[in-house]
Amino acid sequence: MIESTTAYRVHPGHGAGVSWGAIFAGALAAASLSLILLLLGAGFGFSAISPWANEGASAKTMGISAILWLTLTQVAAAAVGGYLAGRLRAHWATVHGDEVFFRDTAHGFLAWSVATLLSATLVLGAVGGILGAGAKVGANVASGAATAATSVAAASQENWMSYYTDSLFRSVDPVPAADGMTPPSDTAQAGMEAGRIFTSSIAQGQLSEDDKQYLGQVVAQNTNLTKVQAEARVQETYARTVQALQQAEEQARAAADTAKKAAAWTSLWMFIALLCGAFIASLTATFGGRQRDQVTYSRDLG
Repeated sequence: MIESTTAYRVHPGHGAGVSWGAIFAGALAAASLSLILLLLGAGFGFSAISPWANEGASAKTMGISAILWLTLTQVAAAAVGGYLAGRLRAHWATVHGDEVFFRDTAHGFLAWSVATLLSATLVLGAVGGILGAGAKVGANVASGAATAATSVAAASQENWMSYYTDSLFRSVDPVPAADGMTPPSDTAQAGMEAGRIFTSSIAQGQLSEDDKQYLGQVVAQNTNLTKVQAEARVQETYARTVQALQQAEEQARAAADTAKKAAAWTSLWMFIALLCGAFIASLTATFGGRQRDQVTYSRDLG
């Protein structure tokens, strides 16, 4: 008769409570798996985006996908690292079952901790280099267009008020020259002065009545408008300038608020993913440790 019995091996002697070799082995396995999965996720991400408008995955979709992939990566890597740390740890002699459970849990948590530190210094650095290389390639491909766009944006920012001040001196009935062409008005000096007045008035919060009347006289002298019409144009142009500034400020605040929310949600979900990883690593370490200690042997009962 053959009897099969499941038991836990008990060895004589006393060993250390922490098996650092098993912890580092599990941590290295977890960090390596994290690198592989993050590289795979980066590849999927680059294939899903597109430089063309209205093509490829949206920013919201990419954000949700990145969070889910980060969580999956952390759970999978922590599970493997914790299991190896528990399975490879040394035997403990005459240790109570509750103490074994605690030590296995601690081994999984320590393996996860070491793997997290390794990932922070090595894995994230490697992924950052890959992302930087991809961005560099994209920048080189579109270098000509980017340079032109930057130049246009810089010129627009530098002369953002020129459009509004120039519109002050548009003649409603220009006098044609002898050749039939409309001669350009010499309004550069007046436009510069109007720009300075607008800038000072915007800083103060309103256009004073004296400045309004003065600009009305200047505009009337350079156009075929009456004094009343010129002052009305000054007021309208000033209002358009203030509105444009307010819209630019609102857009900047909206962009900053969006970036702040994205950073906050990213940090929150990274915390949740890491917390899940710590739990999974501790859990799988207890499973691996019990498999390490548990043996099945057979004996012939005659």
